Amino acid sequence: MNAETFFFSKENVVEVVIAVQQNPARLARVAIGLSLSRARHMASYVSNLSREADYGSDHRAAAALHDCHSNFGDAVDEIHGSLKQMQQLGAAGSSAEAFRFRMSNVQTWMSAALTDEETCTDGFDDVPEGPVKSDVCERAADVKKFTSNALALVNSYAAKEMP
Repeated sequence: MNAETFFFSKENVVEVVIAVQQNPARLARVAIGLSLSRARHMASYVSNLSREADYGSDHRAAAALHDCHSNFGDAVDEIHGSLKQMQQLGAAGSSAEAFRFRMSNVQTWMSAALTDEETCTDGFDDVPEGPVKSDVCERAADVKKFTSNALALVNSYAAKEMP
């Protein structure tokens, strides 16, 4: 089973739980992969909203949506980079120094992604309450939970495995 690309279903949930319990690195990779998927969907969603907002009368909301799209684009790049670093951890001949370097990158980039996601919602502070603002902020909060959980699992793994 490829832990980075599987999907949860009723049929494979037990298999997934057993696999990730036996391998904390796999658990962290799965969490990062889920975070990446959520961030990509959010970036796409906000992109579509920002195109529609360009034709509206609320320029503050349009600006916040454009900024949010940029923030989530950055978050996607950082999470993707983190996933690549995690996939390279087990490379043959990896030294303790290489492990520390890669884990430091993952921790830094996942933290930066979380900051970018938070910056998206901060950009709506000056936007009047309304359906677009509440919808985007709620969806962003959901993505932030996935990224925060992934970062916590990465930090836990790094603390246990850091040579």
